[in-house]
Amino acid sequence: MFRLPNRDANPASAKGQQSRMPMGGRLPERWSQSGWKSCVNWCPPVTRLAVLVNPAFPANAESTLRDVEAAARAMGLQIQVFNASTSREIDAAFATFVRERPDALFVSGDTFFTSRRVQLVNLATRHAIPTGFANRESTEIGALMSYGTNIPYAWRQSGGYAGRILKGEKPADLPVVQASKFELVINHQTARMLGLDVPPSLLARADEVIE
Repeated sequence: MFRLPNRDANPASAKGQQSRMPMGGRLPERWSQSGWKSCVNWCPPVTRLAVLVNPAFPANAESTLRDVEAAARAMGLQIQVFNASTSREIDAAFATFVRERPDALFVSGDTFFTSRRVQLVNLATRHAIPTGFANRESTEIGALMSYGTNIPYAWRQSGGYAGRILKGEKPADLPVVQASKFELVINHQTARMLGLDVPPSLLARADEVIE
């Protein structure tokens, strides 16, 4: 039986805990727009999705798990959650993936995982695990796909905030703005290497296709 990590427990001890998600519920807006559901459908039949989060950044890990749980309910998926906050723990997680063979892997958006993207992509490639990331940098070096915030656009938003503050506006008076521009990037070369046929309709939806 799959079960999610107990969030009242020490997150570092929640490696490899799982949860079975029944059908039902509504896909969150940012997931439904992202193309993740379509990507799950065109990968080899996906019923078990591994999710890698960093317990050293609990707020981000909690947010990722909330989104993944809701998406998994809508798609009828089982999810298996793994924690990693060191290079060695990444290796250990992939050792488990090799034994248990999840149908696909999603790596949450995290500065640590971004810094370890070469290790993550190399392991995913070596073991032929279809892997999605939250940052395009990983897809540019060989990950299957990514869906996440458009970073240049986010920096422009930050610049606009800085300009308003320099003009005399009080930071406390400025509205909180969440990321609103996301991008889907597909590495078509990696898809071919994995033996995946990407539907032309999905390629057309992608913001960038890497050949």
